[in-house]
Amino acid sequence: MPIGLIALALGGFGIGLTEFVIMGLLPDIAGDFEVTEAAAGWLITGYALSVVVGAVLLTAVVTRLPRKHVLVGLMLLFIAGNLLSALASDYPSMLVGRIVAALCHGAFFGIGSVVAAGMVEKHKQAGAIAIMFTGLTAANVLGVPFGTFLGQTFGWRSTFWAISIIGIVALVGLVTLVPNVRSEGSTGLRNELGAFRSGQVWLSIFVTVFGFGGMFGAFTYIAFTLTDVSGFPAGAVPWLLVLFGVGLFLGNVIGGKAADRSLDRTLIVILAGLVVVLAVFALTAQNQLVTILSLLFMGGFGFATVPGLQMRVMQYASSAPTLASSANIGAFNLGNALGAWLGGLTISAGLGYASSIWAGMALTVVALLVMVVAAVAARRTASPVPAATAEPVLQH
Repeated sequence: MPIGLIALALGGFGIGLTEFVIMGLLPDIAGDFEVTEAAAGWLITGYALSVVVGAVLLTAVVTRLPRKHVLVGLMLLFIAGNLLSALASDYPSMLVGRIVAALCHGAFFGIGSVVAAGMVEKHKQAGAIAIMFTGLTAANVLGVPFGTFLGQTFGWRSTFWAISIIGIVALVGLVTLVPNVRSEGSTGLRNELGAFRSGQVWLSIFVTVFGFGGMFGAFTYIAFTLTDVSGFPAGAVPWLLVLFGVGLFLGNVIGGKAADRSLDRTLIVILAGLVVVLAVFALTAQNQLVTILSLLFMGGFGFATVPGLQMRVMQYASSAPTLASSANIGAFNLGNALGAWLGGLTISAGLGYASSIWAGMALTVVALLVMVVAAVAARRTASPVPAATAEPVLQH
C-alpha cells in the first residue's frame, strides 16, 4: 500500500471530524454566543451548502494546477477555517470559519480520489479510494466521541484547536508522502466539463444523491428514533452512534474491495441490501436488539457504496475525472440534505419518527432502480474508456 494514502486518509479524518463533531458541541456553542438552537444549526447547514459549492467551483478553478499542490492548498484552507472557528469572537465569525473549512471538503475528497487511484494499479483503484475514505469513517468512530468529550471538558474551542493540529500533521504528510499524479493530455476546464456529456456520469451522480440520501433520511433523526421508538435512554445514544460508525468503517473497506472485483454488480447488491436493512429497521424499531443490528448494517451497507460510486464516476469521466469526482462528493451532500428534508416531512406529517426510515428506504429504492438502468445501459454499449488515473504518471 502506498504510504501516501495514509496522508490522504489523515486529511480525510480531520475533514470528517470538522463536519460531524459540531453536532455534539452545538448546545455549548449556542450558549456561548447567545443564539438560538435554530441559528446555531446554520453552522451545520452552512457547512453542507459550502461543501457543494466548493466541490464544483473550487475544483473548476484549479483544474490546470498540479493535483498535489492543490491538495496542499486545500489543507491550508482547512487549517485556516478551523483556526478561525477556534478564535471566533462572535457567531458571524464562527460561521465564516465553518464556511472556509467547508470549501475544501468536496474538492479535497474529489481530487484526492483521483490522486489515490493514480497511486495503484487499475484493479486496486476502488480499494485505494476506500483507504482515503477510511479517514472519514474513523472520524465518526473515534474522532467525534473524543472531540465531543474534549469540547465538553475543556471548552468547545479546544476541539477546533485539536482539529487544526490534525490538519497541520496531514499537511506535512501531503507534502512529504504524496507523489505528483497527473494525467496525459489536457486537463483544462473545458476538457473537465466535457466529462459531463457522459450519461453514465450523470446516472452515477443520481445514484449517489438517492442512495446516500436514503441512508441519511433514516440517520438524521436517529436519536429521536432510538429514544422515543426503541426506548433507549438518552445516555446510550452516543455509544449506539459509535456502533453505526463501526458499520461505516467496515462497509467502506469491504465495499472498496468488492467494487474492484465487479463494480456495477457490487453497487446493485449493496443498494438492494440497504433497502432490506432499512425495511427491517422500520418494521422492528421497537425491538432494541434488532435495532442495534440494524444500526450496524445500515452504516455498513450505506457507506459501502462510496468507493464504488466514486470510482464509477471517475471511470466514465474518461480522461478528465477531477471535476466529475468532486461533483460526486457534492452529490453526497445533496443526498444528505434531500434525505433529511424528506424524513422531516414525514415526521411533520405526524407519521412518527420511524417514518423517516421508510422515507430513506424509498429513496434507496430509487437509487437501486437507477443503478440497474445504468448497469444495463453500460452492458449494451462499448466498454468505458479507462480513467486517466488508470495509467498514472508519478512525479516525486
